Amino acid sequence: MGYPVSLLDVSTHLPENRVPAEYFAQFAGTDDLKDSLMFRAPEYRHHAGLEVSNVDMIERAVEGLVERHGEEMLADVDVLLTHSQLPDLPIVGCGGEVADRLGMNPEWIIDVHNGGCAAFILMMKMARQMLASGSGRTALIAVSQTCAGKVFVQEQVRKKAQSSVPGDGAAVGLLTVSDQSPILDIECRYYGEFAGDMTLTSDPARLWWQAGSGEGYVSFNEAKISKVLARGNRVVPEVALTVCDRIGVKSKDIDLLVTNQPNRVFLRNWNEALELPRERHRDTFHECGNLFAVGIPVNFATAIDDGQVKPGDIALMAGFAHAGDFAGAAAIRWGGRG
Repeated sequence: MGYPVSLLDVSTHLPENRVPAEYFAQFAGTDDLKDSLMFRAPEYRHHAGLEVSNVDMIERAVEGLVERHGEEMLADVDVLLTHSQLPDLPIVGCGGEVADRLGMNPEWIIDVHNGGCAAFILMMKMARQMLASGSGRTALIAVSQTCAGKVFVQEQVRKKAQSSVPGDGAAVGLLTVSDQSPILDIECRYYGEFAGDMTLTSDPARLWWQAGSGEGYVSFNEAKISKVLARGNRVVPEVALTVCDRIGVKSKDIDLLVTNQPNRVFLRNWNEALELPRERHRDTFHECGNLFAVGIPVNFATAIDDGQVKPGDIALMAGFAHAGDFAGAAAIRWGGRG
């Protein structure tokens, strides 16, 4: 497909405010879903402050890349892709402001909204295609999640079981035309029939843009949870196994699996479906909760930092988005940060 493209490095940022499960326990109300496996609380999660923007979070995440690759790395970026799980403005993404804040002048700036919790994989595919076809030599992909410390701590919403699970964070990936840490294969699938199943609501009900007294939250009920669990359990192994088949590696022989981390149930079911020992499926759920799109790169960076993934290892990334309308998987032969 043209030039080889590598995921050269990943850098992350977690807000300093580390919130224990007890914070939400004190507000727990009579939510009918309080015993749902979907919303079993992690021990901790990190919350961004109300004044913290996605641009702030991404700027902090980029610091690690600058430390390892120098300021000149930013000047070389030809493609900038950004994804904000809670956009700072309802109309535009943060790509333009990120470029300005970092002093970048890329040829391409694209805000990617539809990848959800698997956005990092979707953005890898987009960046890989663009670089491989000659649209540049370097890409920066950035994901940020800030809704945990904003939406889920609202006075009405924090009483709901769903509020104790999300956490905030940001991550960036540096891609280059090289074979240092080559992207071996990527599979992305869209399930448009499920696109309308992720909805927001409030009490009293209103459209998200209408003024009103009710605080917005994600609309869940037992029937919807059952459908999402069934879809996630199916589509993530499907895309992961497709990638494994194309690169000629059995899933049980993958050196490292990193996924998004909606809850412990999905984490257990996915590593069992892929026949991987639990220790090779890295997650940070106990410390970070559901990081949405930031989960995959944070888990990968954690494995890099503590030496779990080594040069020559094959890392498999996989995840799904929203109520199951998108799923993606990507395999990388990690070459190390050196």
